Formats: sequence, structure tokens, C-alpha cells
Amino acid sequence: MSILTITDRHSGSTARIAPDLGFNCFEFRAMVDGQPVDVLDAMPGFEGGGLKASGSGIPILFPFPNRIRAGKFTWDGKDYSLPTTDKFGNAIHGLCLDRPWRVIEQRDDFVTGQFQLSVDAPDRLSLWPTDFVIEVDYEIIQNRLRANFRIGNPSNRPLPWGLGTHPYFKLPLGKNSQPGDCLIEVPAAKRWELADCLPTGNLLDLDESYDLRSGAYVSVLKLDDVYTRIDCAGPQFDCVVMDERAGLQVVQTCPPIFREIVAFTPPNRAAVCIEPYTCPTDAINLTAGGLHCGWRTLSAGSEFHTWIDITAGRVLA
Repeated sequence: MSILTITDRHSGSTARIAPDLGFNCFEFRAMVDGQPVDVLDAMPGFEGGGLKASGSGIPILFPFPNRIRAGKFTWDGKDYSLPTTDKFGNAIHGLCLDRPWRVIEQRDDFVTGQFQLSVDAPDRLSLWPTDFVIEVDYEIIQNRLRANFRIGNPSNRPLPWGLGTHPYFKLPLGKNSQPGDCLIEVPAAKRWELADCLPTGNLLDLDESYDLRSGAYVSVLKLDDVYTRIDCAGPQFDCVVMDERAGLQVVQTCPPIFREIVAFTPPNRAAVCIEPYTCPTDAINLTAGGLHCGWRTLSAGSEFHTWIDITAGRVLA
């Protein structure tokens, strides 16, 4: 199994990426004041293969994040049926997180992976309305991991799509801390009502057990929820994992195209997931039902670019 390491020569921060496992960045060790902070959590032995593709590091979810109900949808008058792999009988997490990607460029602090459906998973080409290309750059800049995303439509028909990532943030951030010392902040004002992990189409207000806007301790949370109505007055917004005892934090910064955040507290694990999505779960079917929820279409021959930053540092007063 080929594992790539990129390094910022100024700070010593490093990241490790597994191209054969969905181009998953499964380790980011950021240097903060000369000390390493392990930002991402991965299951032991993940880089050797054979483990759940969506259970470690930063799985890349494309051309749809999360679930499609029963794996079925209709597009441009044609019915499609995807493999159903979750416990409720739904399709989940797209078509490229569990397949090898091709590395098309690499420097000491930078690497680009590319996945094209017709090239890298031709057996799945009939599952989606068109071919697609997704490229991801990972770059380390001091204590920051930058991911650039380029989505391309090489076909002669419109490409339907949604994008998400599923990062597992390690808890705690400091050697002398406990997971219970950590809290998370997500600037979202609503959440989708879910039934068996699928949106009903209704939005819910946030009561005390779900409101993450002012920070909530992970120890009292039990979440697998899709948040929306992100407070983003400028060109970007932040979600935060904070270790109060250590005085350390990890900030995930996104542009507002990521209009949903899934907050997930995986059971029996010292980690938390804060997952930026461009659309909610089952968005292709919600859109067909008349809801405008961020599901996108890319015209033939076009490209779309976006990005996500993950930065480790000291808690700011």
C-alpha cells in the first residue's frame, strides 16, 4: 500500500495520504509552538487496507455526501439504483471514497490526486447520470492543512453533484487532557429533522442539547445530525474543536457553499466528526420533491473549484 507524506519545511508539520484508499488524508500532525498536535484520528492499521473506508482520517464524499434513500433516484427521466450499504438499506457516501486515486502531481509540501469515474471505477459508470472528474490538492502551510477541490464534467450532459468530507478529529489535543475537556462549536441555527438518518424535509430549532453555537462539551453530546442555516456573514465560517485544558484548538474553515455541517460523535471512540457538506443527506430526492437544498448541476465541459482549511493552534482569548 503506497502512503505519501507531505511536509512543511518551515514548521515541520506533516500529513500522510493513502491514494489507494480514496486519497484519504488519514494523519495531520501540526506543529504548534514547536510541539506536535495530532489533529486527525484513524483506526489502527487503516493504511494497510481492509477497514471501513468512511471510518478514518478525511474520507472524500462525492458525487453525493451521506445517504440516498434506498439508493434510488430519477434524473432526466431515467431511474437509477445504487448499491445499498448502510443498516437502513440506503446508498451512502458517494462513489470514490473506497477506490484508488491517481497521483498526478507531488512536491515536498503538496500532492494532487485525481479520480475519474470512467477511468478509476468503470464498473460504477452506469450508476450515475454522467462521468465526472474530481481532483483534490493537499498542501501544508505552517500549521494549516489546505484542501483544494476541483470538480469537472467531461461529458456532454449536465452533471448532478454534491460534495462533502467526513473528518475525524482526534480527542483530546493535549497529552495531559481528557476527551471530556474538549468542546465543539458549529455556527448553525437549525438542523434537519431526520427519520432513520434521512431528512423529512422539515427544519428544527435547536434546543440546549443540540445548540453548538456557543460551544458544547463532547462528553454530554450524542450526535449524528445534519445542521444548516450556517451563520456566515463574510467569505468563510469556522467550526472549532477546543481542548480547554491544553489551550489548543483545531479550526475548520469553509466557504459558504458548504451550507450543511454533520456533527457526529462516534460511539466508543475518542474522536468527533464535523463534516462540511454542500447539501444535506438525500439532496437529489429532496430537490426532486421541490425543496431547494443546495443540490448542484455542472454543465458539460465545466469546472467548479472550492476549498477547506484545517488549522491547529493556541486558543485565542
